[in-house]
Amino acid sequence: MVSESHRDVPSYRVTLFFGPEPVEGRPDVLACVFNVKKRSWKAGIQVSVEIGTDQLLVLRQKIRLADRLAKSVMALDPHERLHYQERMADCFAQAICWCKLDLRLHAGVAQDNQRIQAEELTTELDREACNRMDYVLTYIVGELDLDSDRSVSSSC
Repeated sequence: MVSESHRDVPSYRVTLFFGPEPVEGRPDVLACVFNVKKRSWKAGIQVSVEIGTDQLLVLRQKIRLADRLAKSVMALDPHERLHYQERMADCFAQAICWCKLDLRLHAGVAQDNQRIQAEELTTELDREACNRMDYVLTYIVGELDLDSDRSVSSSC
């Protein structure tokens, strides 16, 4: 899947490789792995982006994700809702990890495989997720092929 996240980092080409997956030995942390290639590099790198499940929960509530997607979920076949809600959680984690990766890319990265730990950039990510709420919602709606409900306030 190729998705453009935030194009303030145009010198990088980023694709989601896999995730979210639990981090071994840390049941309260999920990780998404991205392939990252800077245009000037001959080869790309992989960046594992970790996020704590507590931070994800707080961001879900802050963004009011359930409220924003309620109409879309209710429009689904009742037998499919649970599946979509599970996928929604995965897509939300992916979008938030993508925001965290973009924060790191703004600072620049070395051409080495790397890991952004759950404890890094937490304050910055809280702000960034609220600033990029439309991106997060668009990502989820696009991945799940849902109609979005724009009637809910877009403030965090």
